[in-house]
Amino acid sequence: MIEIKGLTKHYGDLAALVDMDLVIEAGDIFGFIGPNGAGKTTTMRILATLLEPSRGQAFINGLDVTKKGKKVRRIVGYMPDFMGVYDDLKVFEYLEFFAAAFGIERRKRKSIVEGVLELTDLQTKQSFAVDSLSRGMQQRLGLARVLIHDPLVLILDEPASGLDPRARIEVRELLRELKRMGKTIMISSHILSELEEICDHVGIIEQGRLVFSGTMEGIRQRMGVQSKVRVCVADNQSKAVELLSALPEIQDVRLMGAYIAVTFEEGQSIDGIIARTLVRGDIDIISLEPEQLKLDDAFLKLTEGIVH
Repeated sequence: MIEIKGLTKHYGDLAALVDMDLVIEAGDIFGFIGPNGAGKTTTMRILATLLEPSRGQAFINGLDVTKKGKKVRRIVGYMPDFMGVYDDLKVFEYLEFFAAAFGIERRKRKSIVEGVLELTDLQTKQSFAVDSLSRGMQQRLGLARVLIHDPLVLILDEPASGLDPRARIEVRELLRELKRMGKTIMISSHILSELEEICDHVGIIEQGRLVFSGTMEGIRQRMGVQSKVRVCVADNQSKAVELLSALPEIQDVRLMGAYIAVTFEEGQSIDGIIARTLVRGDIDIISLEPEQLKLDDAFLKLTEGIVH
C-alpha cells in the first residue's frame, strides 16, 4: 500500500532523510520509531503530500505522491502531532466543515459525520465547543476528522501524545478497530510498549536513515537474541537450578530472586523440556513464562541516541 524508494529530503545542508526504502503492506499497522529529529515527521509529511522530497519516490496505492497529489489526498488521512482547533465551532460543525472541504455532498454529510462520531465515541460531545474538549477528546476528534472521507491509509503522527493512560488505551482500541475495517495505518509514537502491542511491523529511523524495518521476530533474529524463560518454583530453587543447568539445550541458568532465568538458543521449543525435568525432580512449578525482547530494548540497541 505504501512504497518508498530512495527518499531523500534536505533542508539546506541538513539531511532530514537519506535514501530511505520502505514497504508497508495493505491492512498493516506500521509503527514508525525514532528520536526527535530523526525524520519521522518529514517522512509522514511527504507521504501526506505536504512536502516535496529532494529526490526519490513515494507511492500510496500505486500513486506517486509528488505527481498525483490530489488523488493521493483522496485516499489518505493525515493527523499531525498537534491538531489546530477552531474556537467558534462545535464538534459537529467542525466535522461538517471538513466534510464540505473534502467535497462530500451536502445530503450525505450528516450521516457521515454521525458515523465517525459513533466510531470515535464522540456522540455525547457533538454539541460541545471544540476548544472546551480535553486533550484526549481532541485527539479523538482529530481521528474523526481524518476518517471523514473514508481513507484507505491513515498516517498518524504521535496520536497518543500527552494522553493519560485511559485515553491511550481507548486510542489503541480504536486503532485496532480501524485495522479490522481494512485500513492501513502508519503511526509514530514515543510509547514503544504500546506500539509493540498493536503493530504488525515496525521501522526504526535515526538521523534520517532507516536502520531496521520488519517484525519483532525479525529484530530478534537480526540482533542474534537468545530466548529466555522465567521459571518460578514453589521451593528448592537451588535444586531446580542444578537440574536445569545440566540440560544440554540450555545455555545459561541464573537465580534472579523470586524466579529462575533460563537462556537458550532462539527457535528451540524448550518449555516442555524444562517442565518435565522439574516434575521428575519432584519440584512444583508455579509459573513458566517466556521473556521476549522488548521494543524499548531493541530501540536502544539499534540506535545510538544521535539527533540532528
